[in-house]
This record gives sequence, structure tokens and C-alpha cells, in this order.
Amino acid sequence: MRLTTTALLFLACFIGVAHADEVQVAVAANFTAPAKLIAAGFEQETGHKAQLAFGATGKFYAQIRNGAPFEVLLAADEETPARLEQEGAAVAGSRFTYATGRLVLWSAKSRYVDDKGEVLTKDGFKHLSIANPKLAPYGAAALEVLTALKLLDKVRPRFVTAENIAQAYQFVASGNAELGFVALSQVLKNGKPGAGSAWIVPANLHQPIKQDAVILDKGRGKPAAVAWLKYLKGDKAKAVIRSFGYEV
Repeated sequence: MRLTTTALLFLACFIGVAHADEVQVAVAANFTAPAKLIAAGFEQETGHKAQLAFGATGKFYAQIRNGAPFEVLLAADEETPARLEQEGAAVAGSRFTYATGRLVLWSAKSRYVDDKGEVLTKDGFKHLSIANPKLAPYGAAALEVLTALKLLDKVRPRFVTAENIAQAYQFVASGNAELGFVALSQVLKNGKPGAGSAWIVPANLHQPIKQDAVILDKGRGKPAAVAWLKYLKGDKAKAVIRSFGYEV
């Protein structure tokens, strides 16, 4: 039996849909915006769909160890994926650094934060937003910065501690804190500085914020999980990542 061109096209489309799958991805809160853009491109190019959940890396670790259905982790650090790999909860050899983040001191008010961060030495603010350093690597980096500047003891009483970096940003955006340490990716709009004022923290004031991805045990052997990491390593995803201020 000979198939018409229309029938062949329909069959090809059917086969493509049949092989399409979903991958459950736990994503560090700082990577929310780029992850959404990457997921859209991933679905368009591969037919697979990435279901994204956003939160603190430390909290994801606890959820994964307690049986959460995540198949891939995009962490805000390199230690958590390595730990999961060592504990047998992630696929050995799948881990890689997908981005290196930058920390900024940000205020929703224009001209509030100077380009050297000297606002931290003054008494003009009551609240400083910071992500929980026990759960969020960006919060831990903020503590390193304040320690290096010998300001930790002075400003600690003004901390407004957030569960993750997304909440730390919201505390500042809503005016509940005059300024806060957030991810550069959160204050960039279309690759350019958005509203407010910010000091991009010099990288030598804290350990590099290397963000690693890894396939988790529940994603072992799953084509969509493998395809997601492959796409994340590609030029299209890298272009998105760079546009949000990350290094790749």
C-alpha cells in the first residue's frame, strides 16, 4: 500500500508526538527567568516539555532525599549536586556547571545604591534583605561579602532573612527592605539594568557561585532528562544564560 504525502507527514508528526515526554526539573530560584525562556526553546526544538519548579537549593535537596518526583536539578551551587551524586541519588557523570552567577546589592529606589556599595557603611537603611545562607548559596555569598568588608556585625541586626533568593528580591521590590543582596539575573531586563540602583559585587569578595545541573535518580535513562541537559549545554541556551548576566 502506497501512502500519500499527506499521510506520511501525519505519520511523522504522530511518531514525533509519541516520543515526546515530560521532564520534572527543580530549578534554583535565581534562575527562574532564564529557565522559563530555555524551557520554551527546549519544547519547540525537541517536542519534550520541561515542568519547572522553583525554590531554594537546600530545600530541594531535602525534598529529593525524601522522594520528591524531580528528575533533574538545576542548583544554585556545585556542592548539592555533588553530594546527591555521592549519595547515589543522582546519575554519576551527568553533573556539569551550567552557569556562574553574580551577586548584586540592589534597591528598588533609583540612586539609592552607589557603584561601590558604600551605602552599607552608612546608617540610612533599616532593613537589608538576604536569602537564608543555610539554604541559598547567594545568601551564603552575601555573608562572605559582608565578612570581607568587616560589616557583618554592624548590619546583621538589620537582616530580613528570606527563604530563597526570589523572596529576597520581593522583600526589596515591595519596599519591606530598602536594599538587599540578590542575583544579577533578577535585576536585568532584556540584558540591561532594570529599575532601581545596584552595585555588582566584585567576584573576589566571595567564592564563585558555580551552579551545577545533574540528572537525578528518578530521571535515570529518561530521554527527556538527557535531552534537557543536552539542550542546556547548547548555544541557544547559553545565549539566554549570558543575557541574564551569568557566565557560562
